[in-house]
Amino acid sequence: MNIKIQTNTFNECVHIASRFAERKSGTVSAFTAILITAKQKSITLRATNLEMSVVLTVPGEILEEGECVLPSIILKNITSSLSGGTVSLEKKGDTIHILSKSGKSTVKTLPTEDFPIVSGPEQEGVRFTIEGALLKQLIGTVAPCASASTIRPELASVLLCAEGGKLKAVATDSFRLIEKYIPLPAKVPTFTTLIPAKNAMDILQVIPDSEVEVVCSEHQGSFMWAGNSIHTRLVSAQYPDYVQIIPKTFIAEAEVSKKTFEEALRRVAVFSDSFQKITLGFDQKKKQITLFAAHSDIGESTESLDGSLSGESVSLSFNHRYIQTPISLIGTEQIVLKSAGIGRPLVILGAKDTGMLYLVMPMNQ
Repeated sequence: MNIKIQTNTFNECVHIASRFAERKSGTVSAFTAILITAKQKSITLRATNLEMSVVLTVPGEILEEGECVLPSIILKNITSSLSGGTVSLEKKGDTIHILSKSGKSTVKTLPTEDFPIVSGPEQEGVRFTIEGALLKQLIGTVAPCASASTIRPELASVLLCAEGGKLKAVATDSFRLIEKYIPLPAKVPTFTTLIPAKNAMDILQVIPDSEVEVVCSEHQGSFMWAGNSIHTRLVSAQYPDYVQIIPKTFIAEAEVSKKTFEEALRRVAVFSDSFQKITLGFDQKKKQITLFAAHSDIGESTESLDGSLSGESVSLSFNHRYIQTPISLIGTEQIVLKSAGIGRPLVILGAKDTGMLYLVMPMNQ
């Protein structure tokens, strides 16, 4: 094998591919490596950690066809220090010579037969095309709310489904839940799939903002664009029937300025206790939302915000981080807070925005 690639392009692709290789330190294995293939006028980089795999097409010049397997960490460290011009990779026996304008590195290759097969998208499954920017917005909004624990893999996943001309993403860690919709540009068959949240975040950091083809089959999800592809395993589990926990009726509702609420919440949160608790109150008599926190070693703080209130007066305690989460995700200047009562969820929405719903459970009083 003998190829030439633009240094910056090669460096970028190596860094992307290395994200999908096994990250076990101290092991020399094809599972911690990148397969570079130069065949049929195409140069590709492949990597897999058995959870996910990536195939990247790299523009370059093929002087001699062939393939090699190189440890991803070593290759990443070499390319990170290169800049400008082109880099050449020339295989001789069981070594590869990496030549740049400033020097030469010789790396021992790993057996190509040991490299795991990186499969393409499964034939059976739902296919649709969507702008990558929309997919990033949709999944990126909900994924941080998935459970960090994998004890229940369904809660550590993002639910992605299509229904009624909309693509919906949902995530929950049982303390909070977020649901977001975006319209689909074309008719897509109804489907439901679970993507591990960690995998979803890795995918979003790689796919472009331009058009991406998505294939969801029973066991695998694939994301493809311009000769590149990422494949992830899907979770085979039943997602909780979260719709039943979304309140249908509310005893108190308030609409307040998002900016004012966010600033007040940050000030009060300074005084939250070791459980990060703040108290949120609907004061219907004064037509105000109140925020209160107290810390035995620091002091206490109270904030009162004017707003449009209706219903009953009620006071509930929450983890302030869970209340803070949706604020930056809401695109409207006003937010709506809806309380279903003591011990029941609080719903946070953007005013006149039906594209996203955030629900958080209260703490014990």
